[in-house]
Amino acid sequence: MTITVPQSDPQDVPGTEKVPKPTKKLVLDADEEDDDDDEGDEENGKEDAGDDGAACPADGTKKKKKKKKKPKKKKTAEAGSSKQSSPPRVPVSKLFPNGNYPCGEETPYVGENSYRTSSAEKRELERLAAQEDPDSPENYNSIRRAAEVHRQVRKYVSETIKPGMTMTEIAEMVEDGTRALVEVDGLHRGIGFPTGVSLNHCAAHYTPNAGDTIVLSSDDVLKVDFGVHVSGRIVDSAFTLNFNHKYDKLLEAVRAATNTGVREAGIDARLCDIGASIQETMESYEVEVDGKVHKVKAIRNLTGHNILPYHIHGGKSVPIVANSDETAIMEEGDHFAVETFGSTGRGYVMDDGECSHYAKTPDVNKPIRLARAKTLLNTINKHFDTLPFCKRYLDRLGETRYYAALDNLVNLGIVQAYPPLSDIQGCMTAQYEHTIILRPTCKEVVSRGDDY
Repeated sequence: MTITVPQSDPQDVPGTEKVPKPTKKLVLDADEEDDDDDEGDEENGKEDAGDDGAACPADGTKKKKKKKKKPKKKKTAEAGSSKQSSPPRVPVSKLFPNGNYPCGEETPYVGENSYRTSSAEKRELERLAAQEDPDSPENYNSIRRAAEVHRQVRKYVSETIKPGMTMTEIAEMVEDGTRALVEVDGLHRGIGFPTGVSLNHCAAHYTPNAGDTIVLSSDDVLKVDFGVHVSGRIVDSAFTLNFNHKYDKLLEAVRAATNTGVREAGIDARLCDIGASIQETMESYEVEVDGKVHKVKAIRNLTGHNILPYHIHGGKSVPIVANSDETAIMEEGDHFAVETFGSTGRGYVMDDGECSHYAKTPDVNKPIRLARAKTLLNTINKHFDTLPFCKRYLDRLGETRYYAALDNLVNLGIVQAYPPLSDIQGCMTAQYEHTIILRPTCKEVVSRGDDY
């Protein structure tokens, strides 16, 4: 998920920010069911002996063939729990029963911070974090669990998404897998924010509302942006799919730019310097489509952001173009979503179309006169609190006729609307994103996988 700051004149804009748990089933192996039959066979052995053509001894009596029993298999609490199913439905807690989830990509700090790798003080800070309650947002295992869910879900959806599918089918595929693998549990575990499936010139914040009939075509460029949270620690990661390879260079440019941002990130790193490096990488690429060459532009009014527990946008922004603010830096303990957007258009987005994304604004308390708005806010507080949500999620909870109430909450500033963000019609946009942790001893790209 991304930050944007609306601005009146695009030409003068600097790069600024903008289900229930799965039921355990006791599976009895077919071999165990056969055991009783084996006993019956032995009792009737005299009648059946020799029917299989066994050799007879010299005295003419038929020799009874002993039937070997198959070894009993252990009963399992859930079939296939040693590997992921297709579609993904096995919770990652079943795949990692010891509760230790894979660490992301670890990179040592360099320069003035290189001492941190071997510092006894910094190692002690990480040891204390590991001693936290496993469900604490301060325990790295929480976000690593969320990251493992993200990796397994995206592996399946990236291999399964095909032209001809509707946007609703794609979004629900992502969300059904996420809910199952994270074992959704109210505000304790679940979806981090609505699944973004933005198409073509739309760069971000589009997810289908009820009745959406848009179908994915082979010429589309699809951004898949989704989040997973455990104990409020959110993994925010995104990738782009291109089906006819016309825009491969665009995807390559944005992926390289994101990796540049990840590489340059670190404790005490100036955010403006990271933005300059991202822009330099991104805009070194060109895309040739149907004989016409397009320069890849960084979308200057979209940024990455830091992430706080239960707050997807924590207040700091990671620009993707150069700017003059030399005061903003990354700090020890920060969690950041490093995301970049590239475009073959003008490199600037504006609100476009029907809104689907919303989030409660923290610490805003205003009197609400509309009774329906009060009950809707109660639903939002109970199921999402400050986590972003969309209209489909309200539909899923059984909310009806809530549009006016939702608009009322937005007008009061209690809820913030995040409309789709688009560049000019006819251009193409791409996105890649990773979540990183600036640990005391090293930088961990927690969402890194074999795919990107």
